[in-house]
Amino acid sequence: MKILILGCNGQVGWELQRTLAPLGTVTAIDYPDIDLSRADSITAVLHSVSPDLIVNAAAYTAVDRAEQEPALAGKINADAPALLARQARELDAALIHYSTDYVFDGAKQGAYVETDPPNPQNVYGKTKLEGEKAIAAAGGRHLVLRTSWVYSDRGSNFLLTMLRLAAEREQLRVVADQHGTPTWSRTLARATARIVDRELSHGIKQLFGKTGGLYHATGAGVATWHGFTEAILEEYQRVNGLRRPLKTREVLPITTDEYPLPAKRPQNSVLSNEKLVQKFGIEPKPWREQLEELMAEMFPQK
Repeated sequence: MKILILGCNGQVGWELQRTLAPLGTVTAIDYPDIDLSRADSITAVLHSVSPDLIVNAAAYTAVDRAEQEPALAGKINADAPALLARQARELDAALIHYSTDYVFDGAKQGAYVETDPPNPQNVYGKTKLEGEKAIAAAGGRHLVLRTSWVYSDRGSNFLLTMLRLAAEREQLRVVADQHGTPTWSRTLARATARIVDRELSHGIKQLFGKTGGLYHATGAGVATWHGFTEAILEEYQRVNGLRRPLKTREVLPITTDEYPLPAKRPQNSVLSNEKLVQKFGIEPKPWREQLEELMAEMFPQK
């Protein structure tokens, strides 16, 4: 099987190169070798590789900047997935695409399921929803995985930001009234590989023919940004605190209103993984266990 990974330098794409390698021949590319804002660039790459499986881990993820760059966000998050889906169908290839919890408005009490009506409150969420709809409308074999609060040891993400700030400041002020589920990028990549491996038993050309569609894929459990921050610092202290203590001594909970940002965030963006469990037998790992595994890897004990 020929696998094409787009966005290979991102948090999820980086991990996908390793989890998908045992399943086929992987071609992994990123900007500038492909420019998802240009249709001709996308088409050229797809026809050059002629993959059996396209995994799109690339996206415009700058949530606040998207409010000022809606056109660019739309090209990358909506137009590009639409073209990928049409091209995949022409090439008789399957497509895996990642979406976001920010397609919801956060008004629901409890975890969102795949059939809950989306109502995104910011440009990023709106463009990601448009991408989801376009993929479904193309009618090809596809799998869309909505995830949330992705972090890793590379790139720009909440975990690395909090560790940097904790090394600089005695006090952190972190939002405590938004609820979601932190998800380690490797956990998502592992789940993706397990799904593909399982579905390959039906044959490459049947991949996601019957099991495709929209699924939620996150860690298990619920956190706030404040709670996530406290867990990050606790884990750091456990694995590395004696060698390099942090400066932060206090993490104060604040409200969303006390930390205004250009893009509105949902108060609740917890996603239910039950459909993923029922269809593919993948039980999500508790978010705190994911964090522990990553932090132990980032700061190995000598």
